[in-house]
Parts: sequence; structure tokens; C-alpha cells
Amino acid sequence: MSTVAVLDYGMGNLRSVAKALEHVAPKARVVVATDARTIAAADRVVFPGQGAIRGCMQALMCEELRYAVMWAARERPFLGICLGLQALYERSEEGGGVAGLGLLAGSVRLFTAPVDATGARLKVPHMGWNQVRQTQTHPLWEGIADEERFYFVHSYYADAADAAETVGVTDYGARFTSAVAYGNIFAVQFHPEKSQRAGLRLLQNFMAWDGLTERC
Repeated sequence: MSTVAVLDYGMGNLRSVAKALEHVAPKARVVVATDARTIAAADRVVFPGQGAIRGCMQALMCEELRYAVMWAARERPFLGICLGLQALYERSEEGGGVAGLGLLAGSVRLFTAPVDATGARLKVPHMGWNQVRQTQTHPLWEGIADEERFYFVHSYYADAADAAETVGVTDYGARFTSAVAYGNIFAVQFHPEKSQRAGLRLLQNFMAWDGLTERC
């Protein structure tokens, strides 16, 4: 039986993520992981999250989960969701500047007075449904239409340094990276567990993915 570990570091909507994974993969074992041993024993790992990046990074250090997460991101099919995407980058502007895991090159930046095509100011946080344009093919996009709509809740966005790692973009005043892939890592700024059919299909694809994609 395949096991998927949903990382629990005290931040994030773990119940909805776990329930969505159980729905798309009823034969899999979904466990909530609070320790390094559980992460290491899993066949695949999901890093969800909501809230502040500083609290996230502090929790990873306090719970001694940092190195387990770093190992899983290199050795297992690995899905980052929302804050779980932002934490993969080198640094975030949030809270005056917070160092991330540094697995991906780039920074996480605050939306600054975004405006739409008519010049009307957009609200921050970016909250609600928005389109994701697929910029590269990937196994996790299988069966999902280009420019499909997903559900977002965030005030910060990833500014990827390597365009080759960006596999999805979204417009909110400016274009930003909303999905990224590198090796066995796939991470999204939106919430697939809240994104109905398309989100469930992405999770289903993740549960079937072997993590073998060419590294950029």
C-alpha cells in the first residue's frame, strides 16, 4: 500500500488536504506527519500551509523537520501547496525578510498595489478563483485544461529566478509563477484541495506520479 505523508508543522488546512487525498486515492494510506521518521517512511510527501513564512520556518526548526523535508524534496514525489511552495525558495520579503529552504532559486514578494487591465485596484490578499496558464507540459497537468481556474488565497507570490522551473503562471495585476516543477518537486500557489474537479485531478495525478522528470 502506498503511503503519502501530509506534513504537519502547526500551520495549514491539513484535514481538507488529507481528505482530498483519501478521496482521489482510496487505496493509499494517508498519514499526518509530525516527525522525521514518518516522512522518511512515506512513498510521497505533501507540504501544505497557510499563514506566515516566519512561523513556518521556525516550526520546521523547532520540530527538527527541516532536514527531513529537504531529503524528501530530493528523494520522493513531493507536492508543495501555497506556503509549501513559498518555503522552497531562497528568501521571502514577508516579515522584513525570512530565509527559506533554498531548494529553488528566487524570492517571494508582496503584491504591491496590483491593478487590473482597466486600472482598477485589485485587493490584497489575492483571494478567489483565477486561471492558471500552463507554460510547460508535466504529468501533473494531465487531464487538466490549459487556463483552468483554481482557488487562491495569498498576499505573497514566488518570483522564480529560473524560468525553466515555472510550469504555470497566473495574472493578478502582474504575471507570477503559480506552479513550479524541478525534478521530483511540484508546487503550486493555489489550493488544489479547494479547487473542485481540477484540483482533485491534480492530486490524483500526484498520487500516480513516480517523480521522474528531467531536472532543469
